Amino acid sequence: MHRNALAAVALASAGLVASTALLTVAGPLSPPAGPVASTYKTLTEVEPRTPISLATTPGDADSLFKITQPGSYYLTGNITGVAGRHGIEIAASGVTLDLNGFALRGVVGSFDAVTAGLHGLENIAVVNGTVKDWGGDGIDLASNPATICRVERVLAKDNTGTGISAGIASTVTGCTAGSNAINGIFVGAGSTLTGCTAYSNNGDGMAAGLGSTVTGCTARFNDGNGIFVFAGSTVTGCTASNNTGDGIQVSSDCRVTNNTCTNNGNGGNGAGIHATLDDNRIEGNNCTGADRGIDVDVAGNIIIKNTCSGNTFDWDIVANNVYGPIIDRRVPLSAAALGFSAVSTLGSTDPNANFSY
Repeated sequence: MHRNALAAVALASAGLVASTALLTVAGPLSPPAGPVASTYKTLTEVEPRTPISLATTPGDADSLFKITQPGSYYLTGNITGVAGRHGIEIAASGVTLDLNGFALRGVVGSFDAVTAGLHGLENIAVVNGTVKDWGGDGIDLASNPATICRVERVLAKDNTGTGISAGIASTVTGCTAGSNAINGIFVGAGSTLTGCTAYSNNGDGMAAGLGSTVTGCTARFNDGNGIFVFAGSTVTGCTASNNTGDGIQVSSDCRVTNNTCTNNGNGGNGAGIHATLDDNRIEGNNCTGADRGIDVDVAGNIIIKNTCSGNTFDWDIVANNVYGPIIDRRVPLSAAALGFSAVSTLGSTDPNANFSY
């Protein structure tokens, strides 16, 4: 064999031996001294929460199950109520209850599905499930007022009381309350309602205490008002339609902006938006098909950039309020527009004008 070829073969063989040596010294062949430690997790590490059960959360004379210690709890199946008892009573602060997609279903004479059992509790969360057919409220964190609570992704339906109620500084998000005998959703002062729906409740669809915020919610076919808030609150980006009372009713010091209110006063007497006191800012709303589009009872409010159509009276505003010009464009007699430009048919260049159309 040629000398150069022999050298190449030798070099290749040496490289193969070196690679094999590297592979064979990847780690020690003998295990370390002492017992071999387990690499598995304990059951508590896998599921650190506590299941709701007779063994872990036994009830008492007025509850099927009772939570008495802070912590995180979850359902492992549906719960059926019993007359004269709550479903789950929470008697400790710092509790998270995950309904885990299951339902608490009441019977005639039962109490609340989930209730705060002591006055003054705080930091309670109830999430992700259904509370239906209870003789009291679906979720009641307000009768014994619990503060700084959270309710998320809960369906509350056909309860004899209010669907969902929570105390001061609470947050209710992504919940639905339908066909409850009192209100759909109620929250105390300083609370936030976001992305919720209230349908066909016998009272108000949603009610919120002083200084609360209601945003991105829908209230429809409720026998009271669609949305009712106390003083100092904000209602924005909501839809209220076909409620027997007002679509949105506010007291004083509120901001009501960019809402859609349609066909309220349905079978009753109501306005799209109704301000009963002063210092409210009502701006950028569209109110149609009610007894009154925008109804302002007392002096001292500002009403700008709103549109109303098809109401018995579009505007019912007492003296000594501040409002942009109200332009009647119900019969605009404007030409059709086809193409890329047209002259204005608004009848006003005032940026704060309100319009009937």
